[in-house]
Amino acid sequence: MSIAAAVNERARGRRVRLDKPELLAPAGSLEKLKFAVHYGADAVYIGGQKYGLRSNADNFTFEEMREGVEFANQYGAKVFVATNIYAHNEDIEGIEDYLRELQEAGISAIIAADPIIMDTARRVAPKLEVHLSTQQSVMNWQTVQFWKEEGIERVVLAREVSMGDIDEIKRHVDIEIEAFIHGAMCSSYSGRCVLSNHFTDRDSNRGGCCQSCRWKYDLYAKGAPLSDPLAPDFPLYGEEEDAFMMSAKDLCMIEHIPDMIESGVDSFKIEGRMKSIHYVATVVNAYRQAIDSYFENPAAYEVKPLWRDEINKAANRPLNTGFFYEAPGPEDHIFGPEDKAASYDFVGVVMEYDEKTGTAVIQQRNYFKPGAEVEFFGPGGTHFKQRVDVIRDEEGAELDAARHPLQLIRIGTEQPVKPLDMMRKRTR
Repeated sequence: MSIAAAVNERARGRRVRLDKPELLAPAGSLEKLKFAVHYGADAVYIGGQKYGLRSNADNFTFEEMREGVEFANQYGAKVFVATNIYAHNEDIEGIEDYLRELQEAGISAIIAADPIIMDTARRVAPKLEVHLSTQQSVMNWQTVQFWKEEGIERVVLAREVSMGDIDEIKRHVDIEIEAFIHGAMCSSYSGRCVLSNHFTDRDSNRGGCCQSCRWKYDLYAKGAPLSDPLAPDFPLYGEEEDAFMMSAKDLCMIEHIPDMIESGVDSFKIEGRMKSIHYVATVVNAYRQAIDSYFENPAAYEVKPLWRDEINKAANRPLNTGFFYEAPGPEDHIFGPEDKAASYDFVGVVMEYDEKTGTAVIQQRNYFKPGAEVEFFGPGGTHFKQRVDVIRDEEGAELDAARHPLQLIRIGTEQPVKPLDMMRKRTR
């Protein structure tokens, strides 16, 4: 049976795509971009020095963008730039030059929310595709049709869409659809939050979100009489109770890849430009394997426990399926100290490997010492555990620990490894 026939049989008549959906990864820095692409991303999205919603990320200069595009092209991958602020009058000056520079750097598309940025791109940088940001909160096919008629090439759906919503959109409108499959969920409606503005004067929709929903809060009632400014406040929680929070659990669709493919979503988006290299590589690697496994044999596809285990090793918060199957309830939010899922530290990157001696040159990223149990992983499923025996520096001197950031050290490995494979250790 051909792949096309197998997919159609599995989908039972539903619209599906017969080519692979794009795996779109976050890249908050040039190094993260390279790891995302190396570990299997078909495209990455980055932020420049202006007009994006992650002002605290290590955003890209134009020179870094050109280097990132050149690297991505070697893998057949694309680079998109987030220009998704809601622009104020003072933001408009310089936007034409900025968009021209993006086009000249080889950027494939911008992700935009404000019509002035979209119209300016069409006028001064026509080679840039314009993808509609999730900030526009698109949830129905009529709105998707509107943006298609406005010349948008791709719509990034609101995080609040369900599988039923996606099916309805794809039945009515022939346009590329992008949907988040992994990462943080906003406690507000598609990112339209003003808590950060109120508490810190940092505008959430101009790149300054301070993640107020992640803070701890105490809840009080005003004492009587309400008109008395000296009336005491009364806590609405006991001393034994946790501080009140409103943080949403993170989205994870690793166990539902067939549903995402069969729905017709064209691009699977991972959230997390502020996350670590270890997070980006681990999550991209797991989803890459899941997607490829499905297309190798859709009829026999099974979720591998290893993929979920890998995701958990990089998770910052508990995971759920967001709005795809049902509206999140109280159990899908965090009302107390976060029970962090990740119990692993990223400790090193393989730089070289000598097959004759079975020795790897490792660039240290976190402290480890002889006797530590470590785990190696790499693109395509490289995965094994071992104990560290002897650690040596570049000159061959034996070390009692790898304690200096970015130090190059040598250790023996029980199985072959490749450059850019990663090493982690369990912390609890």
